[in-house]
Amino acid sequence: MLIYGDPKRCERADSLCETIAARLHAVECRPPGVERHAALIGILLTLGELAQGLADLEFEDLGADDLSPLQEAAGGILLDVARMVSHSWHRGFAGDLRVPERASALLRKLGRPLTLSVKEPEGYAFYAVYPESYIEAARRSGLAANTRVIGIRTIGTSLSAVVSAAIGGGVPFTVRPTGHPFRRQVAIGAQLRRQLLSDPVADFAIVDEGPGLSGSSFGSVADWLEEQAIGDRRIHLFPGHKGDPGPEACERHRQRWAARPRHVVGMDELLLETAAPRHRLASWVADLVGPLERPLEDFSGGSWRRALPGDRSAWPPADHRFERRKFLAHTADGAWLVKFAGLGDIGERKLVRARLLAEASFTPPVAGLCHGFLVQKWVPAHVGAQELERAEFIAHLGRYLAFRARCLPPPRTGGASLSKLCAMALVNTEEALGAAGLASLKRRISDAWRYESLVVPTDTDNRLQPWEWLAAGEHGYFKTDALDHSAGHDLVGSQDMAWDIAGAVIEFDLSQGEAADLRAAVADGCRRAVSAELQALFEIFYLGFQLGLWTSARPLAPAEECHRLDAAASRYAKLLRQRIMESGD
Repeated sequence: MLIYGDPKRCERADSLCETIAARLHAVECRPPGVERHAALIGILLTLGELAQGLADLEFEDLGADDLSPLQEAAGGILLDVARMVSHSWHRGFAGDLRVPERASALLRKLGRPLTLSVKEPEGYAFYAVYPESYIEAARRSGLAANTRVIGIRTIGTSLSAVVSAAIGGGVPFTVRPTGHPFRRQVAIGAQLRRQLLSDPVADFAIVDEGPGLSGSSFGSVADWLEEQAIGDRRIHLFPGHKGDPGPEACERHRQRWAARPRHVVGMDELLLETAAPRHRLASWVADLVGPLERPLEDFSGGSWRRALPGDRSAWPPADHRFERRKFLAHTADGAWLVKFAGLGDIGERKLVRARLLAEASFTPPVAGLCHGFLVQKWVPAHVGAQELERAEFIAHLGRYLAFRARCLPPPRTGGASLSKLCAMALVNTEEALGAAGLASLKRRISDAWRYESLVVPTDTDNRLQPWEWLAAGEHGYFKTDALDHSAGHDLVGSQDMAWDIAGAVIEFDLSQGEAADLRAAVADGCRRAVSAELQALFEIFYLGFQLGLWTSARPLAPAEECHRLDAAASRYAKLLRQRIMESGD
């Protein structure tokens, strides 16, 4: 099943350097506290993008990872800022921050008019991967300063810097494993090889976010080291979680994973279980909304469904792969939802969206952002599809979607093209419905290219299921989970307004008349017509994507979740079969 994407954007190296220089100057002037620390993390992440883009640019030219003056300069300033982050964290955000004197010279050296392909790390955006976790893991590892730290791009660029900073090491190295996702390989140039192997007794630390389904990115680096006669006892792993690689891992990698030291400090240990008050998520939340009456209540992994009316048998499905960490904070003035929104600029952009939507009364009120977690008023009154006043809801939905198209800035990375959506629908349909379904779909979407000129990407919601809506009193309805799915790492991304209309048609079983009313409401709200033909095409693509999404969630889901996932996938498969047969096949 095809559901994942690989969104990238283009940035100029000189523009990034100008931005970083200005923000380094500004952060020195900020008062001590977690807000200053969060701003420093934002600089670290931007520097990581710059270093990743430069390294990948040279990798494309050489066909291998190697040393270069540009990468040395980028790694140098990245390590400088990583040391600042490590000191800030260790001191509980207190004291002055001092930017190293060489920072300006290094940024000038990097500030060239080069166009870079930059990828935003999913861990920082969606999965609550904190650089501070790696700082703590590195400090507890016992590794010496001469350890060769190797980050796996993308996210390993900045994570390797904080690991090296925490052990007092030098500029880390980064590599880009390539090839089949389950069988990655690395290509190491001559200079980088000599540098890595120059100390015959040094340990090696491999740093990345995973492991995922196969752990082959970690495995490819360790394989290369062993091929250079590096004994496995010198190899240390810095992953993002304490679990094992997924079902696609090879036996060699599984055995190594079980045998080698893994240095991990998870988010819960870092922010929830810590003895340091200044490092506790609960303390940051209390600074925003007042004293908490009891510990944060974990609402992650589908636990939010406890707030739904009825018993567990009526719960909607939950896909644990894409769920954000979230908690409920209880205060004297009521409850607040504390949900991971992203670190650095990522979270700040989502805060802007959240405030715009809340000020327009489409989402609950916002208290603020505390180092990656967005805090919004908790509204427990979920609305079932059968309880909606359909005409009223359709009018509200039209206003909501028009507001998104008119007022929210589109994501920095675009969405899938019609050709990519076609490819996704064909693959998922063949896997679910077989050759007959594939043949019918091919005939049904044979002229999809004709609609390319009609597509105007907007900040689409991409999650319009009935359980995503709350009763909002005089405001009608509140939308939940409305901030980041058009910039997720699934392949859909930002689309034309017709995508959300298609999603509403599917999720609420709208009649042709109701769909026409919704199109008219959206068009009236943003003064741009919505193509009924494009909407019909998107309905097919939407069904193909949702079918793939819920089907692929099953292998890694808890046993009690499987029947819900199966029911969701069966519904989308049935509707997809109906639509691709509409032409008379």
